[in-house]
Amino acid sequence: MSNPPLFDPRAVPVIGRDAHLPAVLSEALQPAALRLRFAAPPLWSPELRAEPSFSSRAPAAASVLVPLVMRETLTVLLTHRTSHLSSHSGQVAFPGGKVDPDDADAVATALREAQEEIGLAPVHVEVLGTMPTYTTGSAFVVTPVVALVSEAMAVEANPHEVAQIFEVPLPFLMDPANHQRHRVQWEGQAREWLSMPYHDGQMEHFIWGATAGMLRNLYRFLQAH
Repeated sequence: MSNPPLFDPRAVPVIGRDAHLPAVLSEALQPAALRLRFAAPPLWSPELRAEPSFSSRAPAAASVLVPLVMRETLTVLLTHRTSHLSSHSGQVAFPGGKVDPDDADAVATALREAQEEIGLAPVHVEVLGTMPTYTTGSAFVVTPVVALVSEAMAVEANPHEVAQIFEVPLPFLMDPANHQRHRVQWEGQAREWLSMPYHDGQMEHFIWGATAGMLRNLYRFLQAH
């Protein structure tokens, strides 16, 4: 779920954790296995496709890059968005944004946005494929583009959009024991979402809403048989 004004997701109680679900096996989280999975995908269905809308504007197409950095253990590169942005401000997010008329497709949007936001050069990116769209409460219809990223990459935050760049081990995110469920009554509706809080030393990266939803769908895709 995207954040309504003055909404603090950390303050919403945890109603459950998904430790009963199996983690994706480590051998399935290797670059070669991921290439094979996207080249010959299984029959599967995404768990999360859309959030309850809190926007009156028309839906807008968008795309994000889901960058899997090829370290000894693969990591997911994420950002903290700056607090002054008009949508999803302050949240943990993938690099990405709205489709431009000049973009050839969703992949082109994701690569352009990643270069603009974090300076990630396309030469370091190996696109594996796309995931089903995820519609945010703010009416963005988002296509996740999953890619392997060379460890030799160089990134630098665009201060107008990105406050911080960080990485989270992929096995942590692909283990539902680290997936929390939240529920809140807001504007007369019960709303639920997932969070995946990750602690890096003294800092907590609170991954939730649309980003957590797309990661949960990636889990379902990699876990499908």
